[in-house]
Amino acid sequence: MRVDPSRFGESLEEVVLEICRENYEGIINPDLGLIIAVTGIEDIGVGKLIPGDGAAYHDVIFNILSYKPEDHEIVEGEVVEATDFGLFVRLGCIDALIHVSQVYDDFFSYDGKHALQGRESSKIIRVGDQIRARVIAISLTKNAIRMGLSMRQQGLGAKTWIEEWVKGLETEKEGKEGEEAKEKVKPKPKKRRRKRRK
Repeated sequence: MRVDPSRFGESLEEVVLEICRENYEGIINPDLGLIIAVTGIEDIGVGKLIPGDGAAYHDVIFNILSYKPEDHEIVEGEVVEATDFGLFVRLGCIDALIHVSQVYDDFFSYDGKHALQGRESSKIIRVGDQIRARVIAISLTKNAIRMGLSMRQQGLGAKTWIEEWVKGLETEKEGKEGEEAKEKVKPKPKKRRRKRRK
């Protein structure tokens, strides 16, 4: 890190932390993903001078908070925009797209009022809904992270859809357990003894 001579009288750790934050926060690195924040300084090496430059150069080890999406990762977020071609979902530090074909196993269309509605299922998803989705496409460049998501799988979708699905599973399980209990309660037929003939 280059520390300008005008800052030599200040706390070296505070100056280096500020410089690290200015230089690295918001940067996209192919290995680390999006660097969200520089959280602290681990070590600052002895400063070196370079002829013709009055600044001190320090080797610095610092900690960062970063996000690098993984293919097939399950993510949760909030729908921030609905359009005729899909939904934009905020995943904390970045937005991702769910194409209209990846919303549900149904044909969804834009209703013109910040929502998509299924033709057969009548399911509705609107701006502000919390969702769970799977990452199916990632494009990482030095300027942006673009992600494609899908909700076309059981256990994914709007939180209300997931709750309905879980209730259906519980009801199905209770039904099976009830049937098994009835089977156990049924009296077993008595065995008939055969008479021996003489």
